[in-house]
Parts: sequence; C-alpha cells; structure tokens
Amino acid sequence: MAIEATTLTTIREIEVVSESPFYIPMTGPAARPRRSLKHDDTFIVLDSHGDIGASAGGPDGLFNADTRYLARLELVLDEVQPLLLGSNLRDDNSALTVDLTNPDIYRHGRIVLKKDMLHVVRTVFLWRGTAYQRIGLQNHGDRPASFDLTLQFDNDFADLFEVRGERRPRRGIGLSKLLGPADVVLEYNGLDGKSRSTALHFDPRPTRLAVNAASYHFDLAPQQISSLFVAVSCNKPIPYKPAPFFRGLLAHRREMRQSTTSAASVETSNNIFNEVLCQSMADLNMLMTETPQGRYPYAGIPWYSTTFGRDGLITALQMLWIDPRVARGVLKRLAFYQARSTDPLADAEPGKILHEMRGGEMAALREVPFAQYYGSVDATPLFVLLAGLYVERAGDEETLGELWPSIEAALNWIDGAGDPDRDGFIEYQRASEQGLANQGWKDSYDAIFHADGRLAEGYIALAEVQGYVYAGKRQAARCAARLGKHDKARNLEAEAKLLAERFEQAFWCDELGTYALALDGDKQPCRVRSSNAGQLLFSGIVRQDRARMVAADLMRPDFFTGWGIRTVARGEARYNPMSYHNGSIWPHDNALIALGLARYGLKHSVVHVFEALFDAAAYMDLRRLPELFCGFRREKQRGPTLYPVACAPQAWASATPFTLLEAALGLEFDTPRGEIRLRNPRLPAFLNEVVLRDLNLGASSVDLRVRRHGEEVSLEVLRTRGQIQVSIVMAH
Repeated sequence: MAIEATTLTTIREIEVVSESPFYIPMTGPAARPRRSLKHDDTFIVLDSHGDIGASAGGPDGLFNADTRYLARLELVLDEVQPLLLGSNLRDDNSALTVDLTNPDIYRHGRIVLKKDMLHVVRTVFLWRGTAYQRIGLQNHGDRPASFDLTLQFDNDFADLFEVRGERRPRRGIGLSKLLGPADVVLEYNGLDGKSRSTALHFDPRPTRLAVNAASYHFDLAPQQISSLFVAVSCNKPIPYKPAPFFRGLLAHRREMRQSTTSAASVETSNNIFNEVLCQSMADLNMLMTETPQGRYPYAGIPWYSTTFGRDGLITALQMLWIDPRVARGVLKRLAFYQARSTDPLADAEPGKILHEMRGGEMAALREVPFAQYYGSVDATPLFVLLAGLYVERAGDEETLGELWPSIEAALNWIDGAGDPDRDGFIEYQRASEQGLANQGWKDSYDAIFHADGRLAEGYIALAEVQGYVYAGKRQAARCAARLGKHDKARNLEAEAKLLAERFEQAFWCDELGTYALALDGDKQPCRVRSSNAGQLLFSGIVRQDRARMVAADLMRPDFFTGWGIRTVARGEARYNPMSYHNGSIWPHDNALIALGLARYGLKHSVVHVFEALFDAAAYMDLRRLPELFCGFRREKQRGPTLYPVACAPQAWASATPFTLLEAALGLEFDTPRGEIRLRNPRLPAFLNEVVLRDLNLGASSVDLRVRRHGEEVSLEVLRTRGQIQVSIVMAH
C-alpha cells in the first residue's frame, strides 16, 4: 500500500543570531562530569569513569600544543561498562583516581559474575607529554572470576578549534599500525606538512591487540590482585619506551613540590576557606607551564591552555604578593614575543603585546589567526603596569634593565598606533574580518553596546583600558627614575595626569552616577552601567569623590547579587544573567574591583565582595572557582548557578581568593625600606585568624598572624629572617 507523504511548512520570521568567529557552542548536557589534568603543554580531559570519548557532552581527549592526540580510551568488562564507585583528584592535582566495580555479567543468559565482586582502580597522571594509567584489579568474591577487560581507543588528531566546533573543508591523512605485541602507533600527516603521532604502550602485553583495542583475559582467584599499565605519548620518537609508572609518578610529584618552594603560604581559621586556597594553589601550579623564558600560567582548561597575554599578566598581578617569580616569567615571555612588525591578519603592530599563541594545524595554515595573535587592546598597557609593579615588589633591577626596551616599545605603541586618531585615548578596531571584533577582556561580539542596545562601532576606547594606561605610565615613570631617566619619568607622570583629567571629562556620566562603558568611533559614550567602572578603581584613575559613587553603585542589587558583582547591571539593554559577558559574575573581575575598593579605603565593600565569592566557592565542585558563573540573585538555601562551558580551572579565577585576601589585608611592599605594611586591614566574619608564612621581601622573609576582633585586627610577627619591618597603617 502506497502512503502519500504530506509536508507542512510553517513560515515565520527567523532572527539570525550573530556569533563571534570563534564562539564555543553548547549543544547538550554532559552525560558524565569531567576531570582535567595538565603538565606543561599537555592536558587531558576525562569523564568521571576515567574514560575518554565514552559519553556525550564533553571536550574529551589528550591534547598537546592545541591538537588532540587521543579521542577515545574506554574501558569495558566483558563488553559492558563498569559501575562508578567514585572519582577523585589528588589534592595537588598530580593524579586522578577512579574506583569502579562490575555490574552483573551474563553469558548465555546466566550470571557468571555477580555485581560488586571486582574492584577496578584507574590511576591517571600526565608527565612530559605522556599520559600514564594504571588499572588495578582485585577479586573480592569467594570464587574465581573469569572475565575480559578491553581498552578501546581511537584518535582524530583534531585541531582544538575543530573540537570547539569549527568546520574544515579538508584535513590531512591518518593511519594506524601495530609496532609489536604491546605497541600501537596512530599517525597523522597534516596539511601543514607536519607529522603528528600518538604511541600507545601496554604492559604486560595484551591477550589480543588491534589498532583500536587491547584486550586482556583475567582469571583471578578470590582476593587476588592484578594490574596492567598503559602509556599514551604525544610526538615521541618511535619506538618510544615511557618511564615506568611509579617512577614517573614520584618524579612528577617531586617536580610539583619543588615548583612551589619560595612562595608564601596561607593558613586560616576557616577549614572551608583553607580548602578553597589549597585548590586554588594546586590549580595555579598545574596551569603553570615551563617555557624557555620562565614559568607561565596558561589561561585555562580546556579551551585556553596556552600562552594568553592578558590572562597571564592579570594572573601574575594577582599572585605578585605571594610569588613574584610568576610575574618575571610572564614579562620575559611576553617581551620575547612582542610584535616587531605590522601584520593585519594577526592584528600585530610594533610594540604590541601578544594576545594568544597556538600550535595547531589550523593556526599554522592561518585558518585561524592565532599562531601569534595580537588582537587585545589591554595586554600592552597591562604589560607596562605589571613590569612596574613587579620591580617595586621584587626590587629586581637586573630584570628591569632587560625589560626596559620592551617597556619603551609598548609605550610607543600606546601613544602611536594604539591611538590612531591621537585623541589621547587608546582604542581598537580589528584589522581583518578574521580577528576578534572586541579586544578588551569582555571580547564577546555583543559586549560593548549603547544604552539602547546598539553595538558600538568604529574605533572603540574602553573605560578600564584608559585606567590601565594611566596606572602603567605612572609605574613606567618610577621605572625610568630607577634607571636614571628623570626627564622620561617627569614626562610620563605628566602624561598620566593629563590622561586622568581628559578621562573624567569624556567618560563620566552624571545621569548614571558612574563612568561610561566605552567611547565609540564617533566619540559617543556607551552610557551603560558595567563592572568596567570597578576596574577603574583598581587603576587609581578615578577622583576620590567619584570613587565612592562608583563603589556605592556596584554594591546595589542591580550589580551585587550576593555571590558577587555582575559584569553588567540589571536593567541595561543587553543584560542577561546567563550571558558570557553581559550579566554574569567573573571572579577575577570581582578580585580587581576589590583591589580598587581597597585602594580608596572602602574596606566595608571589600569584605562584602570577599564574603560573596567565598560563599560561592564553598558551593563549587572541588571548592574551585570557575571562569564565570551566572548572575542570578542569591536565594536562601541555594547555591550559585553555573555557566555551562566555563573553564575550570581558569588561572585568574584560581588566583582570585589570594587577591581578595590581599585586598582585605591591604598588603603593601616597600622594598627599599625593607617594610611590609597592612593598610586599613579588615577580615571578613568567616575568618578569625590568618597566618602568612615565608612572606618574602628581597632576601628577607617573615611569618605573620592576623587576628580579627570585631571590625579591628591585631598583628603578631611569628618569625623573621633577615632585616624586615612589618606595620599596620590606619589611614582614612
């Protein structure tokens, strides 16, 4: 019987949604939670079972230099998935441990292995471009257990931007081959002329080995223990023999411990906050990458595990009080990659500081412009600012001498190509359609807009970036004076003063009681209440009387949710608490605002922001502050609402608890005088006591205890090494 098909078409007006060229899509929920590990340029994203590519909704894989080297690694028992008992990262992020057991296993309609008889423990760590895994098994039954364990694996050598959703018309050629009874190699010849390879080594040799699966047959007596090992290596010489599992794990942990020596440590009276701090430091340590120029905090996992200028600079600034060595590595690396020529596709101009760099095939072919991309307007002034702050903090005259040519080149760009119409404000407009449309930290396509919702067009001058320039020039003036360049120092101070005066005239909006988000290409202010005004407080460009007005606005319910300060105030045209930049809460944004509030003596507001972010962190998985979360108002007996594709860990979010503590204590370091000051220190109600150990100043260091007494604090010096003074300064 033939059936006639009828098609009904509904015609309706469809609004086309604009996307930024490198938008990260979210198409569905993750079927299993994800866990991440990283070591230098390699990171891995696994699900809660320890599998890769076995469940939907996650950016799974083993990645190295922006390429996926393993897209699938799934463990099955007699062709069925095991049951999850638990999954835990070590406190120092050195390894992931997953506990599994067997479901009821049938053969020919009969149960041959009852559930919960086998304990399967997967331990995974990364070290030197290799993912190591031990699979331990124990039979807890009272009779022998006979079963097959299979590891199914595969790879696509996808560029990270493909994993993010970019489509490519052509790809290179891949192949797989056996190298012996225990080794498989997966290879890819890219369109960029580069060969990439993944080597899998199994120990002991599998019962059966194919190019996409390794199977083991086990006959375990009651209580018998057995184990197998697999190592997956990125771009290693073939044949490659990885280090034994336990030797590699111990070496990896030893390296992680050594990397944190010389940094100050923090312990408080609040156990939950101690967990937040420990997780933050573990995440920062994991995100640190050894580069030829020094250690560099990669921005975040999974999408931003590479050198980002803005993120590295702000993270180093946040960590300056606790470990100034991070700033030195960041400054040296960014100085090395500072632009020396003009390249429109890369948004490069002489003197500009790097935005991001990528090592994948698409970047090499310029399918994306990010091999070395300079499309950020704020990285260059932030570089100048951090250089000055680092020298003040560490007293490192030698590094200042090395950096001074790069500082001068950055200043020349700020006053030259960075200000194309010579109006005294630094501005941006992308040089090619492939570049980022918005080039401040709020770089979504719709993040810079007018009060009526229209997107700003033309050369855009962001409010907070003028503040970075102001603070950067003042710091550069001090650096110049240190080098004996006194005329240069006076000129920079005068330029900063003039910028502050002109900024007040152009950006202040009486009707809003705060500063405009930006000026568009016609010099019209974007009269939008945004958190950018809070970052102006951090820079110090704001007049004292107006600073109090800005702070008061940020602490009103339109901004302050109880979990933190929104990026855009409720009621603005494009406000959306679930958006990336137009109403969400970013921990690092709140941290910089807190430093600004402290600068103007507004410690009561600092404490409110500190308490809000602490409460949010207490609800988060692993006590880990993510890149951002939604800006919904806080409700009783409910935690904050997560943002689905936020990076976690993210470097500047991980550094936020330390910045909040710095703002609350009012920490200041005077290297020439050998003095550490606590300016107007306050502690939030959840902290009765804070102990700082190995807080260094030059070659000296000190251990401190700060106790809260209502709204006052007391200071106790526990131990000093070398010549150092500590004092409390109360100023209003």
